[in-house]
Amino acid sequence: MSEPAADGEPVEITLLTQDDCGFCDHAKQVLDRLGAEYPLQVTEIDLATEDGRRLAAQAGVLFAPGVVVAGQPFSFGRLPERKLRRALDKRFPHHHA
Repeated sequence: MSEPAADGEPVEITLLTQDDCGFCDHAKQVLDRLGAEYPLQVTEIDLATEDGRRLAAQAGVLFAPGVVVAGQPFSFGRLPERKLRRALDKRFPHHHA
């Protein structure tokens, strides 16, 4: 039984990745963990693709992994799990894992 999201819509998160990127694997693990607690819709885009380069330029992502939360640049490099958790708590104030 999965409970519906407190505020309905899942948060769209875009993960910009590249090959041989240890922090990308870390970011995927963080998003997997948080995805079990919050309604997230994660899209992974390779930085080597045209879409990836364009999104990175728009979001100011200098290197992988880049994380864009609900269309807003969030981080690049090692994903700060506590910071992302705080941001999600603001979006889902009634959420309790």
